[in-house]
Amino acid sequence: TGQRSQEDRMGIDIQGGGRVKKRVRVVKSQNPYLRLLCKLYKFMARRTDSKFNAVISKRLNMTRRTRAPLSLQKLISNMANKEGKVACIVGTVTDDKRIYEVPAITVCALKFTESARARILKAGGEC
Repeated sequence: TGQRSQEDRMGIDIQGGGRVKKRVRVVKSQNPYLRLLCKLYKFMARRTDSKFNAVISKRLNMTRRTRAPLSLQKLISNMANKEGKVACIVGTVTDDKRIYEVPAITVCALKFTESARARILKAGGEC
């Protein structure tokens, strides 16, 4: 009479639909050094259980368009209270004139603008 079965009262499992992301499987760049880095990190990601290696491998395979530059301001805010750690950026570090004082930070990146590199080194950091 007005009773529903147990299955009717339970929710249904909705399948997630939508756009399927296309992932770049191989490096697009013709730069031989970038290609070697990709090959190295792909090997390390496969051989080790390190999440770091997998993330770096994924980011190295990104197109140049999706590897956006990182400003010095964002870098400094992300590295706050992380003394002794190395910032690893897969992309370009750009200068930000809005920052007056740059702390001494250690940064590893694919590329630095001249002014960003000079300011980091002047503050006692490493590039």
